[in-house]
Amino acid sequence: MLSLSNKQIILGVTGGIAAYKAAELCRLLIKAGADVRVVMTPSAAEFITSLTFQALSGNRVHIELLDEEAEAAMGHIELARWADLVLIAPASANFIARLSQGRADDLLSTLCLATNAPIAIAPAMNQAMWCNQNTQENLQQLNQKNITILGPGSGEQACGDVGFGRMLEPQEIVQGAADIFETGELAGINITITAGPTREAIDPVRYISNHSSGKMGYALARAAMEAGARVVLVSGPVELEAPPQVKLVAVESARQMLDACKVVPGDIFISVAAVADYRPANSASEKIKKNADTMELSLVKNPDILAHISLSDQRPFCVGFAAETQNIEEYARKKLEDKRLDLIFANNATDTFNSESALATAYWSDGEHPFPCSSKSSLARDMVSLIARCYRKSKVENR
Repeated sequence: MLSLSNKQIILGVTGGIAAYKAAELCRLLIKAGADVRVVMTPSAAEFITSLTFQALSGNRVHIELLDEEAEAAMGHIELARWADLVLIAPASANFIARLSQGRADDLLSTLCLATNAPIAIAPAMNQAMWCNQNTQENLQQLNQKNITILGPGSGEQACGDVGFGRMLEPQEIVQGAADIFETGELAGINITITAGPTREAIDPVRYISNHSSGKMGYALARAAMEAGARVVLVSGPVELEAPPQVKLVAVESARQMLDACKVVPGDIFISVAAVADYRPANSASEKIKKNADTMELSLVKNPDILAHISLSDQRPFCVGFAAETQNIEEYARKKLEDKRLDLIFANNATDTFNSESALATAYWSDGEHPFPCSSKSSLARDMVSLIARCYRKSKVENR
């Protein structure tokens, strides 16, 4: 079944008679599970009203680059970071020309420059304009910039001409959008991912935990699944739904998480969970009554799940995460070395916990790679792509 579940898509609509098809496209994207924000060029508003898209998407439509109300709610940079995909349909010959030149003279073209998300266009124009040498050269430049071109189709056009230039039908564009996320980079690979916090019981109603939302781990599970992997997600308690086709193993405590990970480490082990470092030495069987002004807890260290897996005899390819508040690179590299990790991603804990976006830097024995701030789902796909490359390299080196 076609799915764009939880994908955050900017639908860009440019001026042209095919703009009427964008309404149906918006509906189908949402039906496939996407959250859609519509950005229109001023000329698009001459063909179809913003009210139509607002009613279909349930979100405010963005048109003007300098819009005080929009800037107060979600500035154009934040909108660019929010996107998992920028899909422009229809993409007029004029917009294709401006996009190939890297211009930023309206909101939509500015977003295309500002986003780290993939960009896809569905061209729509007269067949003579499509065949024009300038258009074809512009398209070649977009290909070189890794912009996906969906279509066009061939057939009768609004002007009466027949030939290439018709925008693909909305269902075909939705399929093309879904295909962008299906990379196949980890086809057939077994991956175990830990996510979320752990809870260490003080008594039946109280526990020690942390602010981890699990969003990064769940985004990685989805990205790994889209890359073709078989994914087991070992998750502490979070308010998130497991991605489709991902096997969820729900746990509470650090010791439960370790037991689950021992069973299914897979080919790749990715430790994203914010595991509690300590637990109460003794957990009361009944609720502790509030009698004294102070209460003392004796804590003991929890098992180090990542170290247990990475230092085992039959270790998988091990990926760690370091959420720090200071000396981020120093602590990350120390963790990389001490736990014999293949790869580690480090970021600032205060910036990532409970946030919808994040940035990170990857470190490995002889290299590093910074990732710019983007939505966690977009960042997760970039991380999975790097993990896949490093994993394949390690398999070649260990032959």
